[in-house]
Amino acid sequence: MNAWPNPFIEQRADPFILRHQDHYYFIASVPEYDRLEIRRAASLDGLRETQAVVVWRKPHSGPMSQLIWAPELHHVDGRWYIYFAASHTQALDAAGMFQHRMFVLECADADPLAGCWVEKGQITTPLDTFALDGTTFLHQDRRWYLWAQKAPDIAGNSNLYLAEMANPWTLKSAPVLLSKPELEWECRGFLVNEGPAVITHGDRLFVSYSASATDENYCIGLLWIPLQADPMQPENWRKSALPVFCTNKQNRQFGPGHNSFTQTPDGQDVLVYHARNYTQIEGDPLYDPNRHTRLQAIHWQENGMPDFGSPAPDTA
Repeated sequence: MNAWPNPFIEQRADPFILRHQDHYYFIASVPEYDRLEIRRAASLDGLRETQAVVVWRKPHSGPMSQLIWAPELHHVDGRWYIYFAASHTQALDAAGMFQHRMFVLECADADPLAGCWVEKGQITTPLDTFALDGTTFLHQDRRWYLWAQKAPDIAGNSNLYLAEMANPWTLKSAPVLLSKPELEWECRGFLVNEGPAVITHGDRLFVSYSASATDENYCIGLLWIPLQADPMQPENWRKSALPVFCTNKQNRQFGPGHNSFTQTPDGQDVLVYHARNYTQIEGDPLYDPNRHTRLQAIHWQENGMPDFGSPAPDTA
């Protein structure tokens, strides 16, 4: 049984929860796509009731002035960083794609809710194309950046790439392609691999990611690699043949995805994700505000693989 109400927080898509020292921090896309706000609480449950603090608003013009998507909050080397995607326009390009790039804010103050946030600019990659959903993690004593981006020579909207970082806003190595939409369940509506998230367990590092269109077809896939293997060698990675978390019509949970991971104080791993409880969406699913944040415990099988289960129904 889930220990949390479902939905956990309403109208917050692309949810990210960071457990840092004695507090939990929550950040997500807001329906207006116009600002970055953070919640902080001493417990997971407390995130539901605490007041969100707006730490940054989009400017009126420029490369970060439209469609602020999928922020993540990280604490790196004593400073706070927010990674997010933004565009200079809401218009699609000639290929029918949004025109997002990835950006970083930095806060050197101890309190990210009250501190000063400085724009560090765009995270540039070798491809000047649609890019989003950047996350960072420490592995093998090196800092890594993992993100989704369009490649002109690969069909679809986005693939997953990995690179080592020189600092929290600059890539150090050439990117390596980890996954592209190629399986049937990754190509429903749109060919998409996006929203990567990292978790380690036992002797493996796992990367979850979201696939297909953002309606009821949205689902979560899984990559994994031995902890000691070289992550820059694509042949060291394995990929799930089927989604590991997807729509449950009986429970009326549709399009679960864009997840992150956190832990309870006693070490229980928790899947943080969004999903809708209906499919009758008017207009573009991207602008439907009811992708609610939800939490669900992860169980680990004897073979070391995660069991995400199935999206639980809404509670009263």
